[in-house]
Amino acid sequence: MTKTYYVYSLKDPRKKPAKVFYIGKGTGSRATDHLKKVDDTRKGVYIQEILDSGNTPIISKVVEELTEEQALQIELELISSFGTLETGGVLYNTVIPRSIHRKINEKVTVPHGAIEKAQLGLKLLKDSIILLSEENPEGIYNSDCAHYLGLQSDHNGNQQDYLTYSVLGILLKEGVLESKKIGNRRKYKKL
Repeated sequence: MTKTYYVYSLKDPRKKPAKVFYIGKGTGSRATDHLKKVDDTRKGVYIQEILDSGNTPIISKVVEELTEEQALQIELELISSFGTLETGGVLYNTVIPRSIHRKINEKVTVPHGAIEKAQLGLKLLKDSIILLSEENPEGIYNSDCAHYLGLQSDHNGNQQDYLTYSVLGILLKEGVLESKKIGNRRKYKKL
């Protein structure tokens, strides 16, 4: 296993001490890419505010020489610990799709970090399915996603691949994939 990944933080130097506002993982120049091409995400808007004030966000590599799996785990734990703005935390990471509207039941206790972990897990599942579809431009079936990504479920001996079916549905709704009915099945392709 090649250990080329690292986990990094972006900090706001206008605060004393500098305040962490973003956690990420990457290789090569990933940590500095945020400053080279500022996007229109809320993280990008915050970075632009810092730059407009005459300052530059501080980039700190938290840990280096990691496998991708190790980097993902550390990134997930740090995001869960700091929390995102949606959960009362400080990070500008966007792990919760804005289109999701939840009914809140006051009787249900949601542990700190659980939402971020679930949303990061969903992001990883979506990324895996997108990669699979990109490598198979002729299209993929739900069963391909479940089988080749190791996400098959067992429901009393019957295959019920609802997890991948649900993620495919989210990707369709987000306009990342399109589907075409072939017989009694659907084939999914990257747009």
